[in-house]
Amino acid sequence: MEGPDFSAITSRPELIEFEGITMIHYFTDDWENLQKFQARPDDILIATYPKAGTTWVSYILDLLYFGNTAPERQSSMPIFLRVPFLEAVFPNMPTGVELTNNLPTTPRLIKTHLPVQLVPKSFWEQNCKVVYVARNAKDNAVSYFHFERMNQIQPEPGDWNSYLQMFMDGKKVFGPWYDHVCGYWEKKQTYSNLHYMFFEDMVENTDREVERLCSFLGLSTPTDEREKITKNTHFDAMKQNKMTNYSTLTVMDFSISPFMRKGKVGDWKNHFTVAQNEQFDEHYKEKMKNTTLKFRTQI
Repeated sequence: MEGPDFSAITSRPELIEFEGITMIHYFTDDWENLQKFQARPDDILIATYPKAGTTWVSYILDLLYFGNTAPERQSSMPIFLRVPFLEAVFPNMPTGVELTNNLPTTPRLIKTHLPVQLVPKSFWEQNCKVVYVARNAKDNAVSYFHFERMNQIQPEPGDWNSYLQMFMDGKKVFGPWYDHVCGYWEKKQTYSNLHYMFFEDMVENTDREVERLCSFLGLSTPTDEREKITKNTHFDAMKQNKMTNYSTLTVMDFSISPFMRKGKVGDWKNHFTVAQNEQFDEHYKEKMKNTTLKFRTQI
C-alpha cells in the first residue's frame, strides 16, 4: 500500500474548537471509534506534541523490535504504515484506528498527538507503555511553523509573527504546547508506565537515550545492536531515507521545506527577534510557573 492519495485536497482545513482544544477535522472525523479503541496490554503508545521528534522515536522503536526479525519492513513500508497515526482520518486511506487494528506486529507501535486527557481510556486501563517525547517550546514552535508552511492538510500558518502569537495563545492543532507537555508530565507522577523523553537529550546523546528507552521497555538489546540503531536513526540518515522522510506523501511540498528540516537544538535563534524572545519568555514563565518540568533551549 502506497499511502493516502491527497490529490482531491484543494484547500487547507479550517481550525475548529473541539473537546476544549483547537483541532482540524482530519483528527476528529472518527472520534467515536477512536475513543472506543481497544488497546492491548503490550501496545506501545508514542505520544508527542507535533514536531517534537515523533518520527525519530517511532523509528528507534521500530528498529528495536523489528529491525532483525522483519528487516524487509525497513525498505518496503513507510513509517506511517508501520507506526499508524491513531487519530488520523486521511482521504483514500484506512483510518488510523483501522490501520492499528490491522497491524500484524506484536507489540503494536502506535503514534498519537492527542493531549493526555483525550487519549483513549483503554491505554490506561490496559496499563500500556507510553513513550512521551517533549521538545523545548521555541524550537518546537519553529519546527511546527515550517511544517505548516509545507503541509497542505494543516491550516495556513500566516507569517512567523502571527504564527508565534497563535502558538502562545494555544491556537494550534492539538491545542496549547504548554498543556500538552505538562499534562503528560503530571500523568507520569501517577502512572509508572510512562517514559518521558526530551528531544534535547536525544540530540545530545542518542545512544544514552536509546539505552534508557531499552531499560524502560525491558529490552536487553546488545550494545553493538544499539549502536547500529543510533547510526540508522541519525537525523541525516533518516532525512535521506524515503521510508522515514515522508517524501512519498504528495500533500507535503518539499520545495517549501522538507518534512525533516534540521533536527537541531537552538534553531529558534534564527527566527525569534529580540522583542519576540522577550515577550515569549515572559509569557512562558507565567504558563509554566506551576510545573516542575524544565527544558533546555540550547545544548
